[in-house]
Amino acid sequence: MSNMKATLIARTRIVYSTHAFAELVLWRVPSSVPGSAHEFKYRLAYVVDSVCVVRYDNEVGKGDHRHFGEIENTYKFSTPERLMADFQKDIARWDDENSSS
Repeated sequence: MSNMKATLIARTRIVYSTHAFAELVLWRVPSSVPGSAHEFKYRLAYVVDSVCVVRYDNEVGKGDHRHFGEIENTYKFSTPERLMADFQKDIARWDDENSSS
């Protein structure tokens, strides 16, 4: 058993407006999270009007996946940079598809 600890890489909140924000947390872990094949544990959430509308995470046993509204599907993780870019792309898509104008 390893006694190495997880290393926090990023933890931030980005405020987009008075009713929307994103929260990003990324850790480097000593061994893969069950269901994932890489050394990262993450959760990224985009919240609008107190509802999480876009989320990427690798929950233990579920592996890498994303939620877009009510739809959940598998996510192919490659790098933390790609993860962040894909998340930002989905935020832009959500905002575009759900704008009131």
